[in-house]
This record gives sequence, C-alpha cells and structure tokens, in this order.
Amino acid sequence: MKNKLSIVLSLGIILSTTSCATMFTGSKDSITFASNPEGAKVFHKGIEKCVTPCTLEIPRSLSKQTVTFEKEGFNSKEVKLTKTFNPVTLLNILFGGIIGVGIDTATGSITKYSPKKYDVELEAKQ
Repeated sequence: MKNKLSIVLSLGIILSTTSCATMFTGSKDSITFASNPEGAKVFHKGIEKCVTPCTLEIPRSLSKQTVTFEKEGFNSKEVKLTKTFNPVTLLNILFGGIIGVGIDTATGSITKYSPKKYDVELEAKQ
C-alpha cells in the first residue's frame, strides 16, 4: 500500500512540474506598439485591438503572427512579430520530459516574442 501511495505521489509531483515554460513565463507576451504619426489602429488577426501608442497581450503561437497598422491618409503597414526560443523550456528535459515539452509546444510557450516593442513609421499616401 505504501508503494502504491509513493508511486501516485511521485507521478503527481512529476506531472505538476511539467510544462515549465508555460508555468513560469505564461502563454502570452505584452508587446508595445507605437507609430509615427500616433493614432494608428493596430489589427491582429484582422481584428482591431488598439490605437497607438498601446500595449497588447499577444498569445504565443508557433504560427506566423503579424499586426497591421492603419491610419487614414497613410499606407497600411504589416509587421511580422519575431520570436526567439524560450530557454525555460529546457527545464522540461530535467523535470517534465516529453509531456512538458508537448504542453509547452501546444501553448506556444517554447517561444517568446522578441522584441517587446515595435515602432512603425507610416508613409503618407501619394
């Protein structure tokens, strides 16, 4: 009986320490957007999210993420959000194994957005 309880407790501890990057760094990043001139609408996935200057919580994702800046009288500008590897994911090798890496991959937490601020220069329409 003690052996079974020890196994159950051990499994519980192992499973609770998986997905280190998701637990420690979350699955979203706060990104600040600014434009010159100010007052541009910022669209993410086709939905207006804010007006510059502003800060958004953008969910991490393995897929390509872009935002579009639009202001009347100016050409719209699409910007690709760049990502880097999230080193906290490496903790899964020690503690979480394949389960943790799988969770971090599914939530997009194996990457993080970098830089955290985008300044965009909008060009006037001719």
